Amino acid sequence: MNGLVMFLLIVALGLVVASLFSGLFFMARGGQGDSRKSNRAMRMRVALQGVALVLFLLAILTHG
Repeated sequence: MNGLVMFLLIVALGLVVASLFSGLFFMARGGQGDSRKSNRAMRMRVALQGVALVLFLLAILTHG
């Protein structure tokens, strides 16, 4: 179980980084449409960070 949780945690962290960079990319381009895409990417980043945090806590609880 712990191996699966760690794998999912690594995937979630990778998705957090990807959404962060996509949001930064859209912010740097500017424009009205890009600001909406940037906001959507940053909201996704926050949601993915929550998932990563829950997986991290689950990994800690199942380890001991």
